[in-house]
Amino acid sequence: MLHRLRSSRLFWLLILILVAVSLGVLMRAEFGRLGATARTGAGWRQTPAVLEIATLVLREGLECVLVLAAVTAGLEGARRVYRSSIGAGVGMGFAATLLTWRVAALIVEDIGKNSSALAVQAGTGLLAIVVLLLVMNWFFHKLYWTGWISLHSQKKQRLLRGGENGGGSIGISLGMASLGFTSFYREGFEVVLFLQSYRLRFGNTVVLHGVILGTFASGIVALLTYITHRRLPYRRMLIATGLMLTFVLLVMVGEEAQEMQLAGWLPATEIPALAKCIPSWMGFWLSVIPTAESLCAQALAGLLVLGSYLLATARPPGGSAAAS
Repeated sequence: MLHRLRSSRLFWLLILILVAVSLGVLMRAEFGRLGATARTGAGWRQTPAVLEIATLVLREGLECVLVLAAVTAGLEGARRVYRSSIGAGVGMGFAATLLTWRVAALIVEDIGKNSSALAVQAGTGLLAIVVLLLVMNWFFHKLYWTGWISLHSQKKQRLLRGGENGGGSIGISLGMASLGFTSFYREGFEVVLFLQSYRLRFGNTVVLHGVILGTFASGIVALLTYITHRRLPYRRMLIATGLMLTFVLLVMVGEEAQEMQLAGWLPATEIPALAKCIPSWMGFWLSVIPTAESLCAQALAGLLVLGSYLLATARPPGGSAAAS
């Protein structure tokens, strides 16, 4: 009972720290940089951008924590030494993510030298939407949990059985490091691709604030999972972040449609009746633009996310055993 009480106090203490750091990061992002310019239209858009980035990083962090929890499960006693190999693989995945960020930024900058700014921004925005649709594809992630996590668990078991049958410990350590690397780098690669659009729009500082905030929140989850061994409501957390990312997706689709129209990639068919009804703040904050192309794109994105969720949660005719 005392252990549960201490764990509960630690949980709420970490939550309070997370809230305090979040507020600090947001205030720094909003008011700490360039003073007066932070109060312009672009400046006030920075706070939602920080939250959007943090939400995606948190979502990818949750997935990484779940995969690593499956990989490290059962590594107790004499096998506990292999956890350091997994940690080293995670470190290499982090380094590879930073390198990928640099390469992606150089590629985007090189493309920008030969293309207009609107075209580059529209192209990176389209890439971010593709990544977000992949992240928000609930049916894909249902296969992801049963496939990707299962694959890592099976590889771990093969490595351990090989060690028990006389295999070298160096080979096991290298195999465990590769599991840690792929568990982290897969999520990091998606984040890097997603962030290129935000980097062009808001600069590196806003991106850094969002990444720090999302990474800190993911670190809290990892700490509670691996150190305090708490069973967190991961499914509810994934659904909650999924709902937030759905909102982000709809805003991004609206912004992307407008940018593609400005770049001449998409026609703009204005709807006069809606133009009189939609207030200007909805266009600024929610990217609800009264054009047929923009609204249809947002509706299609919403239907794709909803359809994938319904498909993933639908129970097969075989009953609960088949569903499980």
